[in-house]
Amino acid sequence: MDNRPDHATLQQAADWFARLASQPDDPALQEAWRHWHEQQESHRQAWVFVERVSQRFNPLQQDADRAGRTLDSLRRGQQSRRQMLRNLSIFGGASLLGWIGWRQADLGTQLMAWQADYRTAGGEVREQLLADGTRLWLNSATAVDVDFSRNQRRLRLYRGEILISTASDPRPLRVETAQGSLRPLGTRFSVRQEAQRTRLNVYQGAVQVQCQASGAERIVDSGLGLTFDSRDIAPDSPVQQERQAWSQGLLLANDISLGQFIEELAVYRSGHLGVDPRIAGLRVMGAYPLHDTEQVLAMLEGTLPIRIQRTLPWWVTLEPR
Repeated sequence: MDNRPDHATLQQAADWFARLASQPDDPALQEAWRHWHEQQESHRQAWVFVERVSQRFNPLQQDADRAGRTLDSLRRGQQSRRQMLRNLSIFGGASLLGWIGWRQADLGTQLMAWQADYRTAGGEVREQLLADGTRLWLNSATAVDVDFSRNQRRLRLYRGEILISTASDPRPLRVETAQGSLRPLGTRFSVRQEAQRTRLNVYQGAVQVQCQASGAERIVDSGLGLTFDSRDIAPDSPVQQERQAWSQGLLLANDISLGQFIEELAVYRSGHLGVDPRIAGLRVMGAYPLHDTEQVLAMLEGTLPIRIQRTLPWWVTLEPR
């Protein structure tokens, strides 16, 4: 679960951040901020959260891009591992490592994601036809490796979400995540790498799940979905067929809460997108374009009793009107 501070405290921290950025030389303002910062542990946690989100904008994003190019050079054999590590330390040091930690993945996983065979940026959705005829869709901020050999087909998901429509091929297909592996039995299914779990939705056919640490197994039939970690598999639950609409660039809402909708929409945006708990229970219905999240926010503001508050360019919240 998300351990971030509550919405009101996060908004206070974002307001302080915006005021300090606009008046960096005001000693009275800085003293007032220090007083607020030291009042409660939740204030300090909220400030760290805002700082970490802000680090993804400005020089840090350039550092990440340069780090990715360095890894590509290593992959092509143009740099030694020692050169790569030296360059990464130059490109951001503790800041880059902090950004990696904030992405809730270890350094090794992030390095592999940066040099994965197929990658999408935040907000990008991509379709890929693999060599065996399998169709692969990559959701926003996704990284996956594809390894086909004479005897097997293997996909490794490092982050994000993929939708797979398998092709007929005598070689077994296996999808690996941080928590285990999945073996489709002629099917269409999606796999989502979450912070500590893997989420599976089966739309056609069946998929066999195996936990990495315990070896626990289960076959999940069409119309069902579940989550699992490295040891345990959660109970099945009915899958929502509209959940795969992201592969067509749409986010479909069939009478879901605004809080749940915004959680899904945030995947396609950079920065923080939050919702006030007082309106999180409002119901949302309709089809929304993922290629333009600003239009989605405008659509919500036009149909629900809410207003969009933009404290900073990268800090947007939905508040009661």
